[in-house]
Amino acid sequence: MPQITALFATPVAFARHPDPGVLNAELRELFLSREREGARWANPNPYTQRNAELFESHFELFKWPEPCVQRLKQFCWAELTQLVATINRYDPATMQRTRLHADSWFHITRRGGYFGIHNHPMASWSGVYCVAGGQHDPDRPDSGQLCFINPAITNTMYVDVATAQMTAPYNCGSRHFTLQAGDLVLFPSWLLHEVKPFWGTGERITVAFNCAFTVVND
Repeated sequence: MPQITALFATPVAFARHPDPGVLNAELRELFLSREREGARWANPNPYTQRNAELFESHFELFKWPEPCVQRLKQFCWAELTQLVATINRYDPATMQRTRLHADSWFHITRRGGYFGIHNHPMASWSGVYCVAGGQHDPDRPDSGQLCFINPAITNTMYVDVATAQMTAPYNCGSRHFTLQAGDLVLFPSWLLHEVKPFWGTGERITVAFNCAFTVVND
């Protein structure tokens, strides 16, 4: 029996807020009010493909003083720093010397809204937190899915019975996830991803962030 080794694996981490109900209700109310105010809170220079059914805020969300925003930031940073420490095998003393720098924003997506394929330059880790998933049409299981593009993008150039049923992490193609309110996904910023069109009622609301780390020397 040959030994199988997973070379070139891509780490993607999943976490869930322990009590998201009140937090998400406060975030939803805040974000909808800021959306109604319009250009003051919108990203002035969007570059990723999207349409009018998606609202994107500017990139300073986690600097807002509102308690709900700060509670979400604390949750996201706690999960992210634990991931960084674990995957790099850093001890607490090393992590205490790191400083996190971030952009952060929110999306509000309504029926037909989508976000095109992109990644996040000048960052090491990115994340998406789901505030509200919306009510998906029952005949559209792909509605609003977060899709990660397989980095081995040529792995489907030839598929036969010897490769078609390979199990994770060796399977071909991209990976799709339907986020529920309270879910957090953390992934390397270089990983290409997109959000499929949202087909449903209500709003799909998410918070996203990009992070880079530096080390403070004694």
